[in-house]
Amino acid sequence: MQNQSVKPVRQYRRILVLRLTMAFMIPLILFSRSAWMEPEWVFDIFEVIGIFAIIAGVLGRFWAVLYIGGRKNNMVMQDGPYSVCRHPLYLFSTIATVGFGLMLGSLIITAILGGVIFMILSITASKEERFLRAEFGTQYDEYAARVPRILPKPSLFTTEPRVEFNVTSLRVNLADALVFLSLIPLAELSESLKEAAFWPTFPLF
Repeated sequence: MQNQSVKPVRQYRRILVLRLTMAFMIPLILFSRSAWMEPEWVFDIFEVIGIFAIIAGVLGRFWAVLYIGGRKNNMVMQDGPYSVCRHPLYLFSTIATVGFGLMLGSLIITAILGGVIFMILSITASKEERFLRAEFGTQYDEYAARVPRILPKPSLFTTEPRVEFNVTSLRVNLADALVFLSLIPLAELSESLKEAAFWPTFPLF
Protein backbone atom coordinates (compact mmCIF):
# COMPACT_ATOMS: atom_id res chain seq x y z
CA MET A 1 0.00 0.00 0.00
CA GLN A 2 1.31 3.44 -0.94
CA ASN A 3 2.53 5.71 1.85
CA GLN A 4 1.45 9.20 0.81
CA SER A 5 3.97 10.81 3.21
CA VAL A 6 6.92 9.47 1.19
CA LYS A 7 7.25 11.03 -2.25
CA PRO A 8 9.34 9.90 -5.26
CA VAL A 9 12.71 11.60 -5.63
CA ARG A 10 12.72 14.69 -7.82
CA GLN A 11 15.23 13.73 -10.49
CA TYR A 12 15.87 17.29 -11.65
CA ARG A 13 17.76 17.92 -8.39
CA ARG A 14 20.07 14.98 -9.09
CA ILE A 15 20.66 16.21 -12.63
CA LEU A 16 21.42 19.74 -11.36
CA VAL A 17 23.96 18.45 -8.82
CA LEU A 18 25.66 16.31 -11.45
CA ARG A 19 25.91 19.26 -13.82
CA LEU A 20 27.34 21.50 -11.11
CA THR A 21 29.89 18.80 -10.28
CA MET A 22 31.04 18.67 -13.90
CA ALA A 23 31.17 22.47 -14.01
CA PHE A 24 33.45 22.60 -10.94
CA MET A 25 35.74 20.05 -12.61
CA ILE A 26 36.20 22.13 -15.78
CA PRO A 27 39.17 24.23 -14.53
CA LEU A 28 41.06 21.11 -13.41
CA ILE A 29 40.34 19.40 -16.73
CA LEU A 30 41.36 22.43 -18.81
CA PHE A 31 44.54 23.38 -17.00
CA SER A 32 45.98 19.94 -16.39
CA ARG A 33 47.60 17.57 -18.85
CA SER A 34 48.29 13.87 -18.61
CA ALA A 35 51.59 12.96 -16.93
CA TRP A 36 51.42 9.59 -18.71
CA MET A 37 52.53 10.85 -22.13
CA GLU A 38 56.04 9.41 -21.79
CA PRO A 39 55.93 6.79 -23.17
CA GLU A 40 52.89 7.79 -25.20
CA TRP A 41 51.56 4.23 -25.46
CA VAL A 42 50.59 4.40 -21.76
CA PHE A 43 48.29 7.34 -22.48
CA ASP A 44 46.94 5.52 -25.53
CA ILE A 45 45.97 2.54 -23.36
CA PHE A 46 44.10 4.83 -20.96
CA GLU A 47 42.32 6.44 -23.89
CA VAL A 48 41.21 3.15 -25.46
CA ILE A 49 39.97 1.78 -22.13
CA GLY A 50 38.13 5.06 -21.55
CA ILE A 51 36.37 4.91 -24.92
CA PHE A 52 35.25 1.34 -24.28
CA ALA A 53 34.03 2.32 -20.80
CA ILE A 54 31.93 5.18 -22.18
CA ILE A 55 30.41 2.94 -24.85
CA ALA A 56 29.77 0.20 -22.25
CA GLY A 57 28.07 2.77 -20.04
CA VAL A 58 25.79 3.92 -22.87
CA LEU A 59 24.88 0.37 -23.92
CA GLY A 60 24.32 -0.60 -20.29
CA ARG A 61 21.92 2.28 -19.80
CA PHE A 62 19.93 1.17 -22.85
CA TRP A 63 19.87 -2.37 -21.44
CA ALA A 64 18.50 -1.14 -18.13
CA VAL A 65 15.89 1.11 -19.77
CA LEU A 66 14.62 -1.84 -21.84
CA TYR A 67 13.58 -3.42 -18.55
CA ILE A 68 12.52 -0.48 -16.39
CA GLY A 69 11.42 2.15 -18.93
CA GLY A 70 7.98 3.52 -18.06
CA ARG A 71 7.67 1.23 -15.01
CA LYS A 72 9.93 2.96 -12.49
CA ASN A 73 8.18 3.50 -9.13
CA ASN A 74 5.32 1.27 -10.34
CA MET A 75 6.84 -2.15 -9.68
CA VAL A 76 9.87 -3.90 -8.21
CA MET A 77 11.86 -4.85 -11.30
CA GLN A 78 14.08 -7.85 -10.55
CA ASP A 79 15.07 -9.15 -13.98
CA GLY A 80 18.00 -8.54 -16.31
CA PRO A 81 20.34 -5.81 -15.04
CA TYR A 82 18.05 -5.36 -12.03
CA SER A 83 18.81 -8.91 -10.95
CA VAL A 84 22.51 -8.10 -10.38
CA CYS A 85 22.13 -4.63 -8.80
CA ARG A 86 19.22 -2.47 -7.74
CA HIS A 87 20.29 0.66 -9.66
CA PRO A 88 21.97 -0.39 -12.92
CA LEU A 89 21.34 2.99 -14.53
CA TYR A 90 23.55 4.56 -11.87
CA LEU A 91 26.14 1.81 -12.26
CA PHE A 92 26.50 2.40 -15.99
CA SER A 93 26.46 6.18 -15.59
CA THR A 94 29.40 5.84 -13.21
CA ILE A 95 31.23 3.56 -15.64
CA ALA A 96 30.82 6.09 -18.46
CA THR A 97 32.08 8.91 -16.22
CA VAL A 98 35.15 6.87 -15.26
CA GLY A 99 35.73 6.32 -18.98
CA PHE A 100 35.83 10.08 -19.54
CA GLY A 101 38.45 10.48 -16.81
CA LEU A 102 40.58 7.74 -18.37
CA MET A 103 40.32 9.38 -21.78
CA LEU A 104 41.84 12.49 -20.23
CA GLY A 105 44.79 10.33 -19.17
CA SER A 106 44.61 11.16 -15.46
CA LEU A 107 44.05 8.64 -12.69
CA ILE A 108 43.48 11.53 -10.27
CA ILE A 109 40.69 13.08 -12.39
CA THR A 110 39.26 9.59 -12.95
CA ALA A 111 39.17 8.93 -9.20
CA ILE A 112 37.63 12.33 -8.41
CA LEU A 113 34.98 12.14 -11.14
CA GLY A 114 34.13 8.51 -10.53
CA GLY A 115 34.12 8.88 -6.75
CA VAL A 116 32.01 12.03 -6.63
CA ILE A 117 29.50 10.78 -9.22
CA PHE A 118 29.23 7.43 -7.44
CA MET A 119 28.65 9.20 -4.12
CA ILE A 120 25.95 11.48 -5.55
CA LEU A 121 24.17 8.59 -7.24
CA SER A 122 24.44 6.44 -4.10
CA ILE A 123 22.78 9.18 -2.06
CA THR A 124 20.08 9.51 -4.72
CA ALA A 125 19.57 5.74 -4.72
CA SER A 126 19.17 5.75 -0.94
CA LYS A 127 16.50 8.45 -1.17
CA GLU A 128 14.71 6.59 -3.97
CA GLU A 129 14.64 3.44 -1.87
CA ARG A 130 12.80 5.21 0.94
CA PHE A 131 9.92 5.67 -1.47
CA LEU A 132 10.20 2.14 -2.86
CA ARG A 133 10.21 0.60 0.62
CA ALA A 134 7.15 2.67 1.56
CA GLU A 135 5.45 1.74 -1.71
CA PHE A 136 6.20 -1.99 -1.88
CA GLY A 137 7.00 -2.92 1.72
CA THR A 138 8.40 -6.41 2.33
CA GLN A 139 8.64 -7.13 -1.40
CA TYR A 140 11.28 -4.45 -1.79
CA ASP A 141 12.93 -5.31 1.53
CA GLU A 142 13.45 -8.89 0.36
CA TYR A 143 14.80 -7.70 -2.98
CA ALA A 144 17.20 -5.26 -1.29
CA ALA A 145 18.41 -7.95 1.12
CA ARG A 146 19.32 -10.21 -1.81
CA VAL A 147 20.61 -7.79 -4.47
CA PRO A 148 23.36 -5.15 -3.94
CA ARG A 149 22.54 -1.48 -4.45
CA ILE A 150 24.94 -0.35 -7.23
CA LEU A 151 28.03 -2.56 -7.31
CA PRO A 152 26.83 -5.63 -9.26
CA LYS A 153 26.88 -9.32 -8.35
CA PRO A 154 26.82 -11.08 -11.77
CA SER A 155 26.14 -14.53 -10.28
CA LEU A 156 22.61 -13.36 -9.40
CA PHE A 157 21.64 -12.75 -13.05
CA THR A 158 18.20 -13.93 -14.11
CA THR A 159 15.80 -12.79 -16.81
CA GLU A 160 12.56 -13.69 -18.51
CA PRO A 161 12.83 -14.89 -22.15
CA ARG A 162 10.71 -11.96 -23.36
CA VAL A 163 10.85 -8.28 -22.37
CA GLU A 164 8.40 -5.52 -23.31
CA PHE A 165 9.93 -2.06 -23.63
CA ASN A 166 8.64 1.50 -23.65
CA VAL A 167 9.52 3.40 -26.84
CA THR A 168 9.16 6.81 -25.19
CA SER A 169 11.61 5.87 -22.44
CA LEU A 170 14.10 4.68 -25.03
CA ARG A 171 13.87 8.02 -26.83
CA VAL A 172 14.56 9.89 -23.60
CA ASN A 173 17.52 7.62 -22.89
CA LEU A 174 18.81 8.30 -26.41
CA ALA A 175 19.24 11.96 -25.46
CA ASP A 176 21.14 10.91 -22.33
CA ALA A 177 23.27 8.56 -24.43
CA LEU A 178 24.23 11.39 -26.77
CA VAL A 179 25.41 13.40 -23.76
CA PHE A 180 27.67 10.55 -22.65
CA LEU A 181 28.90 9.88 -26.18
CA SER A 182 29.78 13.56 -26.56
CA LEU A 183 32.41 13.02 -23.85
CA ILE A 184 34.54 11.16 -26.41
CA PRO A 185 35.02 14.11 -28.82
CA LEU A 186 35.26 16.50 -25.87
CA ALA A 187 38.18 14.53 -24.45
CA GLU A 188 39.84 14.45 -27.87
CA LEU A 189 39.33 18.21 -28.30
CA SER A 190 40.81 18.86 -24.86
CA GLU A 191 43.89 16.83 -25.73
CA SER A 192 44.36 18.63 -29.06
CA LEU A 193 44.09 22.08 -27.48
CA LYS A 194 46.60 21.19 -24.78
CA GLU A 195 49.05 19.83 -27.35
CA ALA A 196 48.75 23.13 -29.24
CA ALA A 197 49.66 24.95 -26.00
CA PHE A 198 46.92 27.56 -26.21
CA TRP A 199 47.21 28.01 -22.43
CA PRO A 200 49.61 26.86 -19.69
CA THR A 201 48.97 23.44 -18.17
CA PHE A 202 50.47 21.36 -15.37
CA PRO A 203 51.09 17.59 -15.39
CA LEU A 204 48.65 15.42 -13.45
CA PHE A 205 48.91 11.70 -12.83
